[in-house]
Amino acid sequence: MSLHYISTRGLSPKASFEDVLLAGLAPDGGLYLPETWPRLSATEIGDLRRTTDYVTVATDILFRFAAGSFTRDEIAADVAAAYSGFDDPTIVPLETLAPGLHLLELFHGPTLAFKDLALQVLGRLFARALLRRGGKATVVVATSGDTGSAAIAALGGLPNIEVFVLHPLNRVSEVQRRQMTTSPHANVHNIALQGTFDDAQSLVKDLFADTDFARAVSLTAVNSINFARIAAQAVYYFTASRSGDNAIFVVPTGNFGDVFAGEAAMRMGLPIAKLVIATNANDILARALNEGVYARGAVHASLSPSMDIQVASNFERALFEASNRDAPWLREAMAGFARDGRLVIPPPVLASLRARYAAFACDDALTVETMARVKRDFGEIVDPHTAIAFAAALPRWQAKEGNVIVLSTAHPAKFPDAVAQATGAPPPVPDRLKGLFDLPERLEILPNDKALVRAHIESKLGA
Repeated sequence: MSLHYISTRGLSPKASFEDVLLAGLAPDGGLYLPETWPRLSATEIGDLRRTTDYVTVATDILFRFAAGSFTRDEIAADVAAAYSGFDDPTIVPLETLAPGLHLLELFHGPTLAFKDLALQVLGRLFARALLRRGGKATVVVATSGDTGSAAIAALGGLPNIEVFVLHPLNRVSEVQRRQMTTSPHANVHNIALQGTFDDAQSLVKDLFADTDFARAVSLTAVNSINFARIAAQAVYYFTASRSGDNAIFVVPTGNFGDVFAGEAAMRMGLPIAKLVIATNANDILARALNEGVYARGAVHASLSPSMDIQVASNFERALFEASNRDAPWLREAMAGFARDGRLVIPPPVLASLRARYAAFACDDALTVETMARVKRDFGEIVDPHTAIAFAAALPRWQAKEGNVIVLSTAHPAKFPDAVAQATGAPPPVPDRLKGLFDLPERLEILPNDKALVRAHIESKLGA
């Protein structure tokens, strides 16, 4: 049975999974969600928990979202190919650090970050859909560090696709930048934007809003605004739940996609006690949940640059669901936020959010302290984003609130300076990063100006 998708803002026609995959953002500026969530029975969830093959679980979950657009065999083939090159045979190993405390490692893909788990699948589905439609696509990616390299690893060298990656100049780690800018593929174009990640993300949305341009170049997005990313990331909540019912998942959070994937799993029937949003000093989400006001602030550079975000795009999806899918309210609320940088969350919506989520903010000093503590107490070297999740998780674990699962979103070697600051030595360099600093870089530095970025894209496309 085919699943249809609707926009959070209520003004776009229903779409198929393939439409959503290729479009990214809805025409009305909203984000796509399933018209109805696919539900799994307790028996089906139990069967998935007993399945030790990650590819099998991923195929089952993704097909529930993609039915009508792709066959189960097509999904199975692309999922198997996507994960064939991962460094760990279990794809996402779950390590027990102590009774009731677990670490879910999401960084064993080609770019050593959790984004690979979704983008390696998305890239293959993307290519399959384009081949079937006989079309071309221009992918524009805003990245705070990891999405860009994961998109390049997934889409670099593919036919009929041009990839433009915008990262904030001097606001990603050197390893993150070089993973993007050393790509040898002719269809990959790197732009270092003179601004913040929020500037880059806003610029991408403005390009989509420029409908003549978007249509002319077949513009699409693979950021977590693309629902296919959310669907693929929901899978590891199911596999991690083998550790026990009603787990508390603690998620380092920037753009809200990874933690919203947990909500997707819950809405499919997976019993989860709480989703804990762990943020750095850019604490818009913590303030929203704890104070009831979603208010944009200045972006502060931190040791965890992938979370240096003050506008979390996927939070719109959570607001839509928490408001009982009230598209007119959400449309007005997001217009007000875009205008004023402030959204007072109505009490019923806030209560619904708090029933599902909790939030915690962590500054750089606590990040460093926690990295040192995790190494000392558990023998684990973690990156600064994972450390922020630990800072939120350890008090809950010590209070015996439940079975706590920390999502580890990046390999520590991607942030050697922060690791050295916390532990006294940089982490070992994995094979995937050896030689990275010997490769030439290709990038253009551009101002935060939509007209100039659009002109640059058009010049590269020969438009």
